[in-house]
Amino acid sequence: MAFDVEKVRAQYPALADGRAWLDGAAGTQVPQPVIDAVTDAYRVGMSNVGGPHESSRRAGGIVAEARAAVADLVGAPDPAGVVFGPSMTALTYRFAAVLADGWRPGDEVVVTQLDHDANVRPWVQHAQRAGATVRMAELDPATGELPAQRVTDLIGERTKLVATTAASNLLGTIPDLRTITDRAREVGALSYVDGVQHCPHAHVQLAELGADFYATSAYKWAGPHLAAVVAADPWALENLHPDKLKPSPDTSPDRFELGTNPFAAMAGAVAAVEHLAGLDSDADGSRADRLAVSRRAVVAHEEALARTLFEGLAELDGVERYGAPTGQCTPTAFFGLPGAEPRAVAERLSERGLNVSHGHSYAWEAVHALGIGPQGGVRASLSHYTNESDVRRLLEALADLTG
Repeated sequence: MAFDVEKVRAQYPALADGRAWLDGAAGTQVPQPVIDAVTDAYRVGMSNVGGPHESSRRAGGIVAEARAAVADLVGAPDPAGVVFGPSMTALTYRFAAVLADGWRPGDEVVVTQLDHDANVRPWVQHAQRAGATVRMAELDPATGELPAQRVTDLIGERTKLVATTAASNLLGTIPDLRTITDRAREVGALSYVDGVQHCPHAHVQLAELGADFYATSAYKWAGPHLAAVVAADPWALENLHPDKLKPSPDTSPDRFELGTNPFAAMAGAVAAVEHLAGLDSDADGSRADRLAVSRRAVVAHEEALARTLFEGLAELDGVERYGAPTGQCTPTAFFGLPGAEPRAVAERLSERGLNVSHGHSYAWEAVHALGIGPQGGVRASLSHYTNESDVRRLLEALADLTG
């Protein structure tokens, strides 16, 4: 592997401010190639798709390129299964509406306490309207883990859908997803997987996860906002017919996308995938091949930094880490300083040049399961551009605050 974090950091203009950007779970910064791709799309001019002129063909080309790029990123079998939307939340509500259309009283839906509320509330609300039963898998508050059996035990013959995260946005926990999706498939249920916090920290292959639907957001992996995706095998979309305008395309995946696509943001998403594919200088071959090498290099880099972070936090007597997973997890730590408001801690750290998140991070069920309530805690989340100095600065600042 030839992953050079300083070379990577040099491509991110925002990092030149000297701050430690430890809030990747809330959204990553954007490298220059992505900035250029977005501005270039506007600079050369675009028209809506379907026109007889070059600017329209450019827009259509961007859409096709974006589907192909994301398919490579997540290991989707076909770009025709890649649906774009403005956010994961918006897309999940979109899919919840169409998937719930056939639910009836007595049908069941399984959700989890580990998930971001965007992968809980849409399913709960549509289940309630249909008279279906919601079953919620409970996380272990002591470890922050979600044992697969706590989910699979809730899956039965009347289960229609299982919604679960591939990685917790709050705690970093990575559940045994394949065991869950296999059980869902055994009973004929569909699985909808929130990969928003998983995709930035893994080499994703949908076939290995067993997910029927996998959601991710470009702004969590160095891309722009307004470019979220649900990826699926095209067969999973074939018999789904969402509400749409009469003259809108009736082909898939177009019929799932409301209105005009954000062409410039989609161009940025393509550039972000290309950027991720080139993070390891030894990577060559197709984009999918380069992604496989580079993503594994990123995982190794982040795991090394996460060990430093987790071990350092454990040595600080005045820091309480919530739900510290003992199994596989992303480089994310959720913690608090007893007696201190999370916002006040984040503000003090900001004064030291450290960007961290605070609050519940929309992991509504999780913060209540952990017993800390909506005020939440402080979250430090590492990215591929994080270096050891960033982590050391955080640990030193926390040592000063608790000393």
